[in-house]
Amino acid sequence: MLLETSEGGIRTKMKKLWKGKKALSPVVAAIILIAVTVAVSIAVAAWMGALTFTFMGTEQLEIRGVTFSGTSGANNNTIILTVQNTGTADLTVDAYKLGVSGTQHDITDVSVAQGASTTVTCTTGADGEAWTSGTTYDIYLITSTGKQFPYRATAP
Repeated sequence: MLLETSEGGIRTKMKKLWKGKKALSPVVAAIILIAVTVAVSIAVAAWMGALTFTFMGTEQLEIRGVTFSGTSGANNNTIILTVQNTGTADLTVDAYKLGVSGTQHDITDVSVAQGASTTVTCTTGADGEAWTSGTTYDIYLITSTGKQFPYRATAP
């Protein structure tokens, strides 16, 4: 037979060939397997976390300043707020609320792109909300998603 040799055949040759080779112990192999699994898990978790924050835009509106326009106590005065969108999504301001009555008032939609600044004009006088000099007001800007951003200002 072709596989048989004078020294005992192919099996004997293979045994001699593998006899000098050393293998990893099962403990070392298990440790390496666990380390690789943990490393891959951390990489996948970091990737998924970054992906989640990319798709989940957050609304964040920073009110940088306020200007009271008109005459103290008069109807149809305005409060002009300078705002900046510091969130990760575009937003639209569509209402405001003054702490005097807490009544929500709709305004013309003001869109604020991510990172952009603009002004929001709130006309007072409705429902007895004319501003008075020296009075501190809590002003809430409300976005189209219902999120409220407060600001406290004192009328001049």
